[in-house]
Formats: sequence, structure tokens, C-alpha cells
Amino acid sequence: MSKTDCGCGCGGAPAFPAAFVRPRFFAGQLLTEDDLTLLTDYVAGKDRLHNRTLSGPGVVCGLEVSCDSCAGGTVLVHPGHALDCCGNDIVLSCSEKVDVQALVRELRVSSPGVHCGDPCDDDQRHFGLFVRYEESMTGPVAPFATEEPCPAPGCVPSRVEEGFRFVVKCDTTDDHRYNPATKLLARIGGKNAYEQVRLLSQRLGHYLDPMAVAGGSSTRTIRFEDADIVRYRDSLAQLKAGAGGDPQPPEARQQTEYVRALASAIARYDTYGEAAQQELRAKYEDLGAIDTARQELGAACDRLAKTKPEEVWPELAHRQIALAVLAEAKNRVATPDPDAPIELRLLAQGTPLDNVLEAEFRADLVRIREWLLGRLDRVDGIADCALHDDVRKVAIPQPLPIPEPDQMQRLTVADLGLLTDAAGKLTTYVRRFVTDAACSTLNPPCTACADNDVLLAHLELDGCDVVRVCSATREQVLPGGSAYGEWLPKLYQLRHFAEQVCCQPTPVYRPPGVPESGAIPRPYVPRLLEKWRPRGPLERMWDLLVTPAPGETVPKPVREQVYTVPAEVTDSLQEMNALRGQVSDLVATVEALRGQLDTAREQVSQVRDELPERLSDRLADLESAPETEADADADAGADDEAQTVKPKPPPRRGRSSSARSGGTARKPRSGESS
Repeated sequence: MSKTDCGCGCGGAPAFPAAFVRPRFFAGQLLTEDDLTLLTDYVAGKDRLHNRTLSGPGVVCGLEVSCDSCAGGTVLVHPGHALDCCGNDIVLSCSEKVDVQALVRELRVSSPGVHCGDPCDDDQRHFGLFVRYEESMTGPVAPFATEEPCPAPGCVPSRVEEGFRFVVKCDTTDDHRYNPATKLLARIGGKNAYEQVRLLSQRLGHYLDPMAVAGGSSTRTIRFEDADIVRYRDSLAQLKAGAGGDPQPPEARQQTEYVRALASAIARYDTYGEAAQQELRAKYEDLGAIDTARQELGAACDRLAKTKPEEVWPELAHRQIALAVLAEAKNRVATPDPDAPIELRLLAQGTPLDNVLEAEFRADLVRIREWLLGRLDRVDGIADCALHDDVRKVAIPQPLPIPEPDQMQRLTVADLGLLTDAAGKLTTYVRRFVTDAACSTLNPPCTACADNDVLLAHLELDGCDVVRVCSATREQVLPGGSAYGEWLPKLYQLRHFAEQVCCQPTPVYRPPGVPESGAIPRPYVPRLLEKWRPRGPLERMWDLLVTPAPGETVPKPVREQVYTVPAEVTDSLQEMNALRGQVSDLVATVEALRGQLDTAREQVSQVRDELPERLSDRLADLESAPETEADADADAGADDEAQTVKPKPPPRRGRSSSARSGGTARKPRSGESS
């Protein structure tokens, strides 16, 4: 088993020894100094361990620092008890006068380069007064003669006296108090980044069940119930009442919700067949004027389309849903669209999904998956061992550039199924990761102790004189230990939520059940356009951890090295998706060119194989042709001339007609004339 040195910095000793060993005595045992020293080391080590982990560093009581009655650079430290971060007890039994001027000069001499200013300049300076644990050897005793080959000469100290000394350092201290949000944010990363991921997960969570039902039952009827006719009647009345003038942002938000409610009720009605619609009209008299309701719905969509979405919906996640509400209500319900069964059933459940929002969902899934993998790669100590592989195996739909609104584009069952599957898995994995991070905060980490000085007070000097002393912000040992002090207002609530969240079975998304026949009972999704409040114990546990209580220590900032490209590139998913689309088009074009090139190579090879045979046949025809009379006379004259004069034969030229016209020379093939 590997051992880890936590590096307490307590005189070179590790923070947690490998094992505590105490002596065991028995009759007839020869006791040596090693046995007795081991006994004292065991007791002292256990005491320090308890002080360090159960109480923590800080002032236990007393040790007030006040101005000295004599003016100058001295202060008075009153009796008290403190614990340093190594667990040593520091006890001051009587008041002591501390010469701050001398300590400042000592700081300047012992620590060259410390930028605290000249000890006696004219500017006000700030220092921290600390107390440091020290040991000294006392009580020298001459040892008896032993049989050791090298006995200790002279006297040997027989006592270890525990004491202290005061030091002055620059006014920078390390707060050892533990805020549980510090560990949580170290795992989650930046709070703002996670809040965006949580917002996107919440938006996908509202659409999960409706998408699963619409994709798996694209031809089924969504049941029209009594609650739907109430919503139909109330929303229609509200839209008629707000028909005059251009709505302001608060009114526009409310009217958009009325449009969603009315469009959902009419869309449920449209999923029925003609005979079933007649039965609904007979059962609910208000549906007799459904054509008028469609006209009111279209007019309301036209009025709201004139508003500025950025002013009405400052939050981008809600803005795109609102735009989808207006577009789908106008295109699918105000004017019935029988060719969009999936879109109609989504609208019937109150969750409209147009082509723009679908592209945003695809980009959201990429962003959530990359965030999860980035956090899992950086964080150690994950308790959900299978989470990383589960996230990596999720099949993400192909990201698309954010398009312009187009009512002619239709959702397919395959695309919606892939989108639902990825959204169901990733939203569940986000909850698993945050649950693991939140539950880990219930185990406070052991803090490293690089500096075991205990802060007593902050000092303000003017020249060489101490002008102000402040002891209010120093660390104080609280009941239950300083590491738990920040928990006291929240501990019981956190434990209550932990029982509901931690150590529970791994959550898995399961689509809602659908009856085999008949209309599908589906609830209307409420408050889709309102601010999404945390509802479950995990969300409440998160808010409790990261929301500081009155007087609570601010969480320590997260310091981690992040390897990212510039923000303007990473934050622009539209540009990334557009580039991916262009790359896909280029790959398809290259593949087409490769196919044409292979075809051309085959044709060239075929021509090369057939060309020599054709030339051989043509030359053979020329050689077998009969000679003319002029050719015969010319040959005879040439023979007579050759008998009289034998000139030097001209050099042979193997250039063809193509070579004479600028082509390259080649050697004659077999069967050709030279």
C-alpha cells in the first residue's frame, strides 16, 4: 500500500505518521532510553494529532493584543492559549510586552527582498504579529558511564521546554478555515460555467418526456381533458383582452404564455380524427368557435412578433423557446399543418420545437458533453467510477449551424430519437457528477501546514510607532474545530439533503409510459417560460453550499491551469458548426473527385493497351500496298547512283509526325518501321 506524505511542514515530520507505536512493558524487561523516549513521543504525537484535526489552528482563548501604555513601537500581549497547525500548544501564562520595532528590523535583516517598506519610513505600513511554537533543551545532566564505544562528552540536556517567540511578518495570512463550497467549486470549476450548463440541462429536461412521447408515438392522439378546455377558455379570453396596442415587455411575456397555452389546447384537438373532433365539440361548447380561436391566435402571434426579443427575454435560453412558441403556433395551429405530426404533438404538450431550437439543442449537447469530459479529466477522487466512460460513449447528434426559421423543415423520428437519447443520458450524467461533487464536500480535507505561525493581530504602523491593533479577524478555534466552524449553520440541513441524494442508486432516465391503444394522457408542461427554480434536494443542496450565510467565509478562489483557445472561438458554437458543415462538404467533394480520377486512370490504361496493336495493323497495311510506276523508276535510278557514288548515309531519325509538330521523340515499337 502506497503511503502519501501530506507535508505538514512540522519540523520535517509528515502530517500523518505511517503508524503510531507505543512501548509495551513486561516483567524482567531491560528498559532503555529508546523505550522511554518512544512513550513520550507517542503521547505527544497523539495530542498533536487531535489538536490538529479536531480543533484546528487558531486562538483558543485570550491572547488579546493591545496598545502599550508607553507610547512607541511596543504592544502588550495578554495571557492565553493557541494551537498552531501542527497541533502544538502555545501557552502564554502572563502578559508580555512585545517590541514591534525590533521585530520589524529583524524581519528586514532575516528576509531580504520583503517589500514591507523601510522599518522607520514616514508611510503607514501593515504587519501581522504572530506567535511561533519553539522548543529548547534544558536541565543538563552528566550521564553515568556506559559501555557505549562513543559516550556523550560532558552534560546532556534532560528536559525539553516548550515555549514560544513572537515574530512580525507582512500582513498576508493563510486562512485555515474550511468552507465546503471551496471543495465543491474545485470540482465543479467556475460557478458561472456550471450555472450555464445547469441552465441548458434544465431546458433539455423540460423537453425530455415530450420528445420521447412525440418521437415514439408520432401518429397517436394526445388526450384532450377538462383541464385543457379550462386552459383554452382562459387563454383565449386573455388574448382577446390584450388585443389593443403593442405590448410592453412584461405584458409581452405574459401574452406569450397565453399563446403557448391556447396553441397547446388547439394542437391536442387537431390530433383527433374528424369524428372524434365532432364528439369533442359536442362535449365542450367552446370548441364550436375554434376557427375564431385560430384567428385570435394568429393575430396575437403577429402582435408579439413586432416586439424586440432581446428586451422581452433577456435570458437567451428562454428567448429561443419563446420564439419557437410564436413560430410553431403561427405555422402549425393558426393555420393547420397536417404534414408536421411530430411538431404538432410537441406543441400539444406545451413544448414547441422549431428548426432553430433543434439546432440549439444539438449545440447544447456538445457543450454539456465537453464540459463534463473536461471536468472529469481535471478532477481527482471521483467516486462514480463508471461516469467518465458513460459520458464518452454518448452518441451526439451532428451539430448544425444555427439556421434561419423555416417552417418547411420537418423533424424526423430518427433525428428526434437520437436527440432524446443523448439529452436523457447527458442530463442524467450532469446530475451524477454534481451529486458526486456535492457529497464529497461532507468529508473535510486535511489542510497542509506550510506555515505554523499563529496570527495574533494586525498591526498598523506610522513610522516606528504602532497606531492601531486589530484582533477581530484572526482564526479562532470554535467548538467542533475550526474546520467545522463554517458548517454549524448549515450542517443539519446538508445532512438532511445528503440522506436523499448521496449513496443512492445511480439515476437513469426512463421515458414515460404510453398505453398501447387509445389517446395518450400527457400533462401540459407548466412554467416553461418562467425562471426555473431549483426543485429537488440536489439543487437545494447546491444552493445551500454556494450561497454564503451571514458572516460566512468567502470560498477560496479556484486556481487551476485551463488549456483553452481564446474565448471568442470557444464561445462561438455557430462558427464551429458552420466550419464543420463546410468540412463535410469538402470531404464529399474530394471523394467525388477521387472517383472521377480512378475512372480516368482506367480509361488511360485501356488506351495504352490497345494503341500498339492498332499501329501495327496500320503499318502492315502500308507495307503490303503495290508500288506505283514512279516509285519503281525512282528506285532504279537510285540503284545506279549508288553504284557510282557511295555517299555517307544520313543519320537515322526516329521522330514521328507528332514529334515534328512539337511532341517528344520515342523509340519505334516492335512491328513498326524505323
